[in-house]
Amino acid sequence: MASMNFSSAKQTIKPPQRGIFPLDHDAECKPFKEKYLSCLKEGGDKHHVCRDFSKDYLQCRMDRNLMASEDLDRLGYSKEAKVEKAVEYDKSKEKGGYVAGKHI
Repeated sequence: MASMNFSSAKQTIKPPQRGIFPLDHDAECKPFKEKYLSCLKEGGDKHHVCRDFSKDYLQCRMDRNLMASEDLDRLGYSKEAKVEKAVEYDKSKEKGGYVAGKHI
């Protein structure tokens, strides 16, 4: 029979600093969200193409206190963080039979 060790010390749980925010129950930002999601769908899930739509969606959430206000540059929307001319990987190795991890 396996022995179980239960600690008597109380565990404290801290919420994450980011990532938890109220849901948009009144659908105040739904149009922005839908524009972003349709852009992703039409663009083959290339998020860098839909950057302006995601920025508008986050700004809407901040304006309506559905998310803590934050400088959008710090959230990855600065001019330096903008992706230009991204090239998608063509999976040529995989098409040739390469399987990741098999060489080990």
